[in-house]
Amino acid sequence: MKVLKFGGSSVAKPERIRGIVDILKDYYASGDHFTVVFSAFGGVTDSLIEMSSIAATGDDRYGEAFQAFAKRHQDAIKELLPAGDLRKETADKMKKSHEVLKNLLYGIFLVREASPRTMDYVLSFGERSSAYIIAQTLRHAGIPAEYLDARKIIRTDKNFSSAKVDFDKTYQVIRNYYTEHPKVQVVTGFVASAKGGLTTTLGRGGSDYTASLIAAGLQADAIEIWTDVSGVLTADPRRVKKAFTIPMMTYAEAMEMSHFGAKVIYPPTLMPALHKRIPLYIKNTFDPSFPGTKVSEESSRDGVAVRGISSINNIALLTLSGSGLFGVPGISARLFSGLATEGVNIILITQGSSEHAISFAVKPDDADKAKKAVQKAFEYEIERGVVNAVKVERELSVVAIIGENMRYQPGISGRLFQALGKNGINAVAIAQGSSELNVSVVIPREDENKALNALHEAFFLSDYKTLHLFIVGVGLIGSTLLRQIREQNEYLREKLGMEVKVVGMANSKKMIFDVEGLELDTDWKKRLKASETKADLAVFVGRMRDLNLSNSIFVDNTANDKIATYYEGILDESISISTPNKVATSSSYQQYQRLKAIAAKRGVQFHYETNVGAGLPVISTLRDLLDSGDRIRKIEGVLSGSLSYIFNNFDGRRPYDEIVREAKEKGFTEPDPRVDLSGKDVGRKILILARETGVALEAKDIELKSFLPEGAMEAESVDDFFQVLENNQDYFAKLQADAKAEGKVLRMIATLEGEKASVGMQAVDTDSPFYNLSGSDNMIVFTTDRYRERPLVVRGPGAGAEVTAAGVFAEIIKIGKFLS
Repeated sequence: MKVLKFGGSSVAKPERIRGIVDILKDYYASGDHFTVVFSAFGGVTDSLIEMSSIAATGDDRYGEAFQAFAKRHQDAIKELLPAGDLRKETADKMKKSHEVLKNLLYGIFLVREASPRTMDYVLSFGERSSAYIIAQTLRHAGIPAEYLDARKIIRTDKNFSSAKVDFDKTYQVIRNYYTEHPKVQVVTGFVASAKGGLTTTLGRGGSDYTASLIAAGLQADAIEIWTDVSGVLTADPRRVKKAFTIPMMTYAEAMEMSHFGAKVIYPPTLMPALHKRIPLYIKNTFDPSFPGTKVSEESSRDGVAVRGISSINNIALLTLSGSGLFGVPGISARLFSGLATEGVNIILITQGSSEHAISFAVKPDDADKAKKAVQKAFEYEIERGVVNAVKVERELSVVAIIGENMRYQPGISGRLFQALGKNGINAVAIAQGSSELNVSVVIPREDENKALNALHEAFFLSDYKTLHLFIVGVGLIGSTLLRQIREQNEYLREKLGMEVKVVGMANSKKMIFDVEGLELDTDWKKRLKASETKADLAVFVGRMRDLNLSNSIFVDNTANDKIATYYEGILDESISISTPNKVATSSSYQQYQRLKAIAAKRGVQFHYETNVGAGLPVISTLRDLLDSGDRIRKIEGVLSGSLSYIFNNFDGRRPYDEIVREAKEKGFTEPDPRVDLSGKDVGRKILILARETGVALEAKDIELKSFLPEGAMEAESVDDFFQVLENNQDYFAKLQADAKAEGKVLRMIATLEGEKASVGMQAVDTDSPFYNLSGSDNMIVFTTDRYRERPLVVRGPGAGAEVTAAGVFAEIIKIGKFLS
């Protein structure tokens, strides 16, 4: 014998009921013996509560809700049964039943009250209606079905709305009834009866419990709970998109999952199945061939330590603390006795070995009552000052990892806290039983979704990581980065187990968001332009914070000084940053230190490799030298692609102003070339390198040695500036000729030696690594204790969208590896 139960979503519409009929016809044709339990049609229980509540206020509009209820069932009869005697019989039966409900609602309307006893009777009409209609439908389909009102077979006390079952009597009645009724019984879920025939209910979700009770009474071979999901999932699929079905789990694991909010299993359902050792299957009505989840006493042999991750969305944490608790017997007894007296249910308990404090979690609605009860129990100690007033913390959640095999694998808790820590999630309290069946962590409620996703990746997708990018600046560098991500994502998934999703994007005018990831095809520019959301950096950062996604990374592809002011807050929200924007790292030394300190404190990454040398490994090489114990004696560098191009082509064959014009036209320089030629940009870069070595320099400390003729920097316009250069052709020609006469070439070099940094034009000979520099390449020369005779040279393209975007992309991947 099998006991099958179909939930409200499975019977919400006539076409779904026809699907169930097909499933049951297959069972019947295969020779299976079964009985079926049905919930009310989807949404009906809520509508019964609503119409009763309206009636209890003396509002006669409850009749509208009742008419909709009655019509829905009559419409279902017309769709499920053809015209004829069976349809008429069913419709008449429903009409009489619903007339009773109508009179009952009128009584509630008259007395202005809907007591728990009355409400149980009202709610029973949902299951009684659905089960009867479906029983008639099965008869029409050729299955010898018979309607069974569960009030005939399940006996309870008179605790209305959540009645306690008399198991011995119920099991005996079930056995007797089924012995005398060999047809396929179609049973009402949720409802039962107390002494005197009073209608009771088993609590929301009680239809599962009905199926389990019948199975236990009949010593059935299996219980099948048919719902709208494919079994018990590793996490709530509404919160964790990558959740998947757990093929097998034990009763204990299922109980833990249900306690921590797994809606697919109603907790009391498991007890009768456990006591009678009846396996329970969770299956999908809309995908009948899928095996679903098997719950039994058999433990899985797959070696997986964590079976699932679940949570309780909203709790309050109360803490009793003080020196008066230490070593005093009976403290816990007094605490829990006081709470029990007030009917407060405790969700979680934790106590340190010092016995200085006991923390416990309760439902938010019980927090004030619990606080009052505990303070009353310890009134004497609180007045003496040896016990503190009870502390209440609200807006918290409990997240739990569950699995019987956790006890056999060391390091589970370490992985849990690492996953939380790298996502900036603070553990307020921790609880773990000696059985190691679950590890529970109390966290801020706002971090619940992030925690669930981070833990799911850590335990079920440990070889797979999703990075959530928020990108500001999608011009030349930003758009190139997006193309590189699109082209490389498949490789990252296959080889590195990493998926990069751009979930937020902004330019100077518009911004767009999509938590599922924006498509990075060629149309993203059109979608951004068509967005109705105007760019607002404060709103963008606020939205990024509020989404609170795991593995979030902020990417700033701009040179905007305003954006850099948000870095501190972003890092403080435990969001990593990658940026080619030099503003933050070249601002005040105090701010530079502060940003690095916040990143270290929050355990996140702050990367700015592309601040110096674009895609070249300059800062990382410098850090490696320092971390390995080398001492920096001198750093020299051609740190500007535009200046490199200009001076590498300044060989006397063309006037200097012509070369500068050409560099501007090719986009090597800023629109105003004086930004480059002044040396200020190079000054910021050598400043950053100086700070990386530990030298506390400010921008004003960088000596900028100008080589431009008088009046060049003071010119009123770019055209005027070029005129000054043209007027001073002889000056520039002499500079080049003098250097050539000595066998040298001119280069714009930044130098850091000790605590002095400067930027200026130098003439270098063939012994210098800068002599053969060509194109727009950058070159950085490190002279160190280890690299004294032959300095370490880093050379390559130091500008351009491709290499800069590639440098940012490399940092994103590096952050992803850190988060793994």
